[in-house]
Parts: sequence; structure tokens; C-alpha cells
Amino acid sequence: MHGEPGYPGVSDRSSPWPVVAAVLVGCWTVAVTVATQTGGWLTDQVLLGFGRDRLGWLWPVLGLATVVLVGTPALLLAVLPRSAVVRATGRAWLLGALALGLLTLLRVVPLVHHEAYLAALAGTALLGALAMRWATRRWAYPGLVGLVDGPAPTGGGDATLPEATANGDATRPEATANGDATLPEAVGSPTPVEPQRRPRGLGAVPLLAVAAGLAMLLPWAWLGALGGLLETMLALLASAALGLLAATLLDATFWSRFAVGRPPRPGRLVLVGGLVAGVALLLLAAGTGQSGAQLPALWTLPPAGFALAALWAAAWRPTVDPANAARAGRTATGWLVGLTALGPLAFTDPEEISLLLIGTRDVPFWVAAATGAGLAVAVLVAIGYAVLLARPSARTPNRRVAAVTAMVLLVAFGVVDLGPGQPGLYGERLLVVLRAQADLTGLPTGAAGRAGRDARATEVYRRLVATAEQSQADLLRELNRLRLDPVSYYLVNAVEVDGGPAVRAWLARRPEVDRVLISQRLRPLPAPAGQSRGTAPKPTGPEWNISQIGADKVWSQLGVTGSGIVVGSSDSGVDGTHPALRAQFRGGDDSWYDPWDGTRSPTDQGGHGTHTVGSAVGRDGIGVAPDAQWVGCVNLDRNLGSPGHYLDCLQFMLAPFPTGGDPFTDGRPERAPQVLTNSWGCPSIEGCDRRVLRPATAALDAAGIFVVAAAGNTGPWCTSIDDPPAPFPDVLTVGAVDSQGRVAEFSSRGPVPGVGKPDVLAPGVDVVSAMPGGTYAALDGTSMATPQVAGVVALMWSANPALVGDLTRTRQILRDTATAATPTYRSRNPSDDCGTPSNVTGAGQVDAYAAVSAAAGVRPGTR
Repeated sequence: MHGEPGYPGVSDRSSPWPVVAAVLVGCWTVAVTVATQTGGWLTDQVLLGFGRDRLGWLWPVLGLATVVLVGTPALLLAVLPRSAVVRATGRAWLLGALALGLLTLLRVVPLVHHEAYLAALAGTALLGALAMRWATRRWAYPGLVGLVDGPAPTGGGDATLPEATANGDATRPEATANGDATLPEAVGSPTPVEPQRRPRGLGAVPLLAVAAGLAMLLPWAWLGALGGLLETMLALLASAALGLLAATLLDATFWSRFAVGRPPRPGRLVLVGGLVAGVALLLLAAGTGQSGAQLPALWTLPPAGFALAALWAAAWRPTVDPANAARAGRTATGWLVGLTALGPLAFTDPEEISLLLIGTRDVPFWVAAATGAGLAVAVLVAIGYAVLLARPSARTPNRRVAAVTAMVLLVAFGVVDLGPGQPGLYGERLLVVLRAQADLTGLPTGAAGRAGRDARATEVYRRLVATAEQSQADLLRELNRLRLDPVSYYLVNAVEVDGGPAVRAWLARRPEVDRVLISQRLRPLPAPAGQSRGTAPKPTGPEWNISQIGADKVWSQLGVTGSGIVVGSSDSGVDGTHPALRAQFRGGDDSWYDPWDGTRSPTDQGGHGTHTVGSAVGRDGIGVAPDAQWVGCVNLDRNLGSPGHYLDCLQFMLAPFPTGGDPFTDGRPERAPQVLTNSWGCPSIEGCDRRVLRPATAALDAAGIFVVAAAGNTGPWCTSIDDPPAPFPDVLTVGAVDSQGRVAEFSSRGPVPGVGKPDVLAPGVDVVSAMPGGTYAALDGTSMATPQVAGVVALMWSANPALVGDLTRTRQILRDTATAATPTYRSRNPSDDCGTPSNVTGAGQVDAYAAVSAAAGVRPGTR
């Protein structure tokens, strides 16, 4: 900029160092902002991957750090240089940094409460805009209203400017009533130009901004999906408030510093002003959205600075009333920024922008695709507007043409959303847990074995249903009257409903309600995520893990393979056509349930469920009990679940019902599987609290159904067994060991208050099992260890049917016959044993041969 005429305080004789400093500060601002925002999101994701709670102080600290690191040099630019352009640059970046720090504080709101976050964002952005308007008036840029032709240019080529003030800024007339400065008239007319009458409605410039914003929304309408009605309305309000904040930050006073000259140079306004505005918008983008949702805005919002500069250049024409020009520019800024911010705010769920879904064509993939498309659109719009609107010879935009353009893009937005997009609303639901829970004490005792188990399961089912029907009646009438689409549960006495914060507050005040939780619902994808498949060769004999726990010895020496026992799996599904699993499916109309997608036969997209069922009952040397049967239920979709769907599957396992049947009236407890394998946990990000599934596992225990659950993969930290159902005393919690008998570092550890966890260990590192499409894969995790223990229980009960339903003796045999495992420690220090080595190793690694041998010797009795 040095040497260019027309910048107040900058001339051929001025120092270039303020401009150099501004360039360096701009690069520093971009680097710090991108690094802190990306680093904060990655930290959240790493903690989520390890099952740890979010750090409540993380985002406030990052916001404060950004304010200090960016705001300090910006403040120096705002007050020290003589150049008015550099000072305006510093002021814009300083205000942007302060806005970022304020908006970042809102990320202390948990991700599951997205409506609350959006409401806070709308209110904070609005208050920030009002505060910024007051602050900019206090700084009082002098206006440029009424500046007319001066003398002919001097021999040096600089336009004659008013007398400079002591600080180097040109003296200017008073600002307009709204505090915005306006552009001077161009050279060439001997008298001031008569201002035009204010146009009716929106002028051409705001309409062109609307058209640009709608073009920016097209990728999100195609690749994204809206949340609930309230969530969408709050996203609209938040976007509008952010647009107002941007219009206040980048007002006519700001743009006038880059446009002053005789004649004004639109190209300089677009190139220099657009660049400075882009950095300011980067700061606003960094505060726009929850952790993860701000990342698309970091890419798509800054290029809008160049489009805004072109629109301001179009508004500032010699024949346009300066006050109308400023008004049109502010309106254009609000529309363009607001619509650009609306995409990631409304069309994505920040909970789903997760590293847990990386690797498939899931939400992170489509968000990246929408961001890339949005960036391309932003660049094309900026270039197109600069060429069409910012040329010195360009005419004032035609309002009719601008209106038609905006209308065409609005229609295109609707067509895209209703056509290739995902139309409709997909808000979260609420799980209403009632105070009354069924009394399962005093259950009848009877004969040992399958008959006794079936009798208890039938009585448990009867009591659970009766309690739910009696206590939910009044609530259901109200919910149906309000058309909140209630779904009743009996395993936990609860109801799932539609609704946002207002419905949640109303429900929480009802006397029969204990608490209300979020029950997550995934937004649809524009295309299926694709089926996960394995690349490992087909096994030719017992895998190492099968031999390590002695299951192959049970088959060969004891002749026990699990026949007569049914294992239930609640997971991502099961590929029922897999050659290692096809023959063991129990079949009938009550052996498969998919509450997510309603599939009518066993299928699996993610592969996790196929792998775990294969480790329990698969043939070809991968399963512990290859002649046991299996039934399945889908409680995970795209590796995410919800309290409601976890309950759907556990309820189905207690009393299977036919496809399309009513769980309350069509349940068949006598068809319940004897053993359940559960390689999942329900963390708070999915809506669960520590107690929500506790009545469910207690009821399954009372019914004599053996529940095995994964400890989790959040080791080596102590107290990391925390996501339900792993901490519950009535489930057998399984950790993982490797081929050397060492506890896997990822295996979660105790202590758990009031109960020793984990209970036992099983191989969970490099375990080969089935995957969809007839393939195989080696996977790691306590998820892989858990079904092997379920398979051992199937072998024990197959060897001695009198043990079926005798959960206490079965657990004791498993613990008593387990072999020692080698603990591992977080700090490689044996003193870091989480209180006692048993909180790391449990009773040790299961020994299938010893456990089945012991079980076979147990005499039948009554309970």
C-alpha cells in the first residue's frame, strides 16, 4: 500500500513499516486462530475417544489465549501507526478477537444441549453487536459526508486531501446520524451531486448479498440435514445475530478507510479491504458454533470478505445518496454473513462431527465435502462480484436483475433440499424416566435350569409391563394430546418423546417424572456410509485367542460346543449371510430387531456387531461356542447410540416379539436368549447418565439372563470403567489382554464404587473374527474380549443345563477358574495400580477349559 495515493496518513514519503507490521499481524492472527480452534477440537475428540469428560475450562482458556495473542498486536496497530488504514485494520481485528473470546465462552454448554447453545449464541452475538456499535461511536471516526471536488491533483499525482490531524488521520466532516462514515463523491463534477431518493424495499446490493448467501447454502442443503424445529429456528436467530455483529464490525466507517481517493479505486477497496475483512471474519467464524461446527466456517466465511468489499464498492457510486449507500452495505453484510454462517449451524449436529466416525463416508466426510464446495462457491462469488461490481466502469447494479437472481437461488435452494437433500426435521428426542420402577423382589423359586429361568423371566416381564402401564397412563394421554409421538418402555419405566427445552422443563415438573434425558437421533446422510469389510485371510483353524483361553480343548476333550444355548447380541447388527454365522441364526419371527432402520433380516453396515457375534459363536475357528445359536438387535447406528435404542434392544432380549409386534403385549420371555454380549457403553454425549440403564440390567439379572459387558477402551487411566452398563454389579465386566497375557493398555480399569471391576479378562488385541460380506478382520478392544466370555458361559451352560439361570454360581466359577494376568500401568510404575492390582486385572483371564470342567461338576439344585 505504500506509495499509493488516497490513503489518509499514507503518502509516497510515509514509512512502509506500518503496512509490513499489519501484514505480519494478519498472518499471525490467522495462524493462531486456526491452531487454537483445530487444537481445541482435536483435544475434545481425543478425550471423547478415551471416554473422558470434556474439559470445561478448555474453550474459555483457548478463547482468552486468542484474545491476548491476537488482540495485543491488533491493539498496537489500532493506536500506534500514523496510517489511518493500518489503524482501521487494527481496530477491526481487535474487535474481532474480543468477539471471538466472548463467543468461545459459550462452548461450556454440553454438546447434547444444542438448543441452549444456539439461544446463548444468538443473545451473545446481539449484545456484542450493540456493545460494538457503542464502542465504535466512542472511537468516532469522522464522517466523509459532503466531501466534494477539490483542486486539481498536484504534480505528485496525489489527490488534494483535507488538512491532516496531528495523528496523521485526515480531518473529515461529522459522521452520519448512525455513526457510519460514507464515501466522498468522485472527481469530475464541479458541484455536489444531488442525492437519490431512498429506494423502496431492499436495493440491488442487499439482494445480491442474499443471492450470494443462498449460493453458499446450497452445499449444506444438499449434503446436510436440519435438526428439530426449535433447533432450526434458534440457528436462524443465531445466524441473524452473527450477521448483525459482522455488519457492526465491518460498517461504512471501516470500509471508508480503504476507499478514500480521487477518484475512488474499487479495486483497492476489494483487494485490500477484502483481505482485512476476511481476517476479521475468520475471527468471527472461530466463535461460530460448538466444538467442530466452527471448522467449516473457518474456511467458508473469510472469502466472503472480498464479496462484501465488491458489494460496498457497488453501493458507493457517485450518484447514490451516501446514507443509502451505507445502509445498503450494512444490510448486505448482515445477509451474506448470516446466510453463510447458517450452513454449519443448522445443517450439522456438532456431536456427529467426530473422529469416531472418521474412516467411513459419515458426517465428517460430508461436512468436509460441504465445506469444500462452500469454499469454491465463496471464491467464485468473490471473483464474480469483483469483476462485475468493482470495476471503475461498472454500472450501478440493476435491482430487478438482482431480485431475479436472488429468487432463482432461493428456488434452487428449495429444489436441492427437497430433491437430492434430506428434507425434514431430525431433532433429538427426550427420554422421560419415571419415579415408579417395578418391584422385582420375592420372585418365585423353582426348578433349576431352563424351565426355572423361563418362569422367572415370565414373571419379571409381567411385573415390568404392569408397572409401566399403570404409572404411564396419565402422562401418555397428555403426550398424545400434544402430539409428541411417545414411545413407552417397561424394562426401565420410561417414555421417549419429541421435544426441546420447553417440553423438557414441563416434563421435569410433573410429579411422576424422576428426570428427563436427551435421547440422540442421528441426522440422515446423503448416501449410505458404506459397509465395513475386512481384509484378513480366512482362518484355517482355531485362532490364537481361542487356544489361549482353552476353548479348543473344550471342544476336543470335553465334547462341548455350546449347543442348546442362545446368545443375544445388541450391537451394530449382524451379517446373517456370513458363512461362519449363517447356520447358527436361531430364525423365526422373533430373533431379529432393528429399531433404527426397521430391517427385517440380519444385516450389518458397521461390522462391529458381526465381529463380536463371530467371536462368541462363529465357526471356522473364530468363535468360542460354535454350535450355540444367536439372535440380534441393532442398538448402534454409525457407531453412535441413544438411551432409547439401547433400551429397545435390552427389552427385546428379555421378551422377544415378532416383527412389527408390540413389546408390551407380544413379548415372549420364554424365547429370551440365555446369555447377552454387550460390546458398547452409553456415555453422557449420547444422553445417558450413570443410572438410566440400572433398572434394565437389574431386571435381566432377576430374570436369570447372564449379561456380559465390555469394560471400555479408556485405559490406562484409573476409574475409567464409567459408561453404563459396565460399572453395574449385576453384569460381568470384561477387560482385555494381549497374546502374552498382559492387560492391554487401552483396557479400562477400576475402581468402581461399591463393586470390584473389571470382573475378568479375555483376549482383545489383534482378534480375528467375521466381518460383513463374508470377510474377516483383526480388531482390538474390550469389545473383542467380551463376546469370548459370553461364549464361555454358553459352553458352561451347554455342559450343565442345570446351571442355566444360576448367575451367582456361574460368575463365581468364572472368577475362581481364571488364570493370572500381567497388569500394565499408566506410568509404567507398579505403584500406579488403581488402588489394587485387581482393579486392573480383575480375577484374571478366563480359562474356558477349567470353567467348563468346573461347571460340568455342579449338581443341580433349586434356587
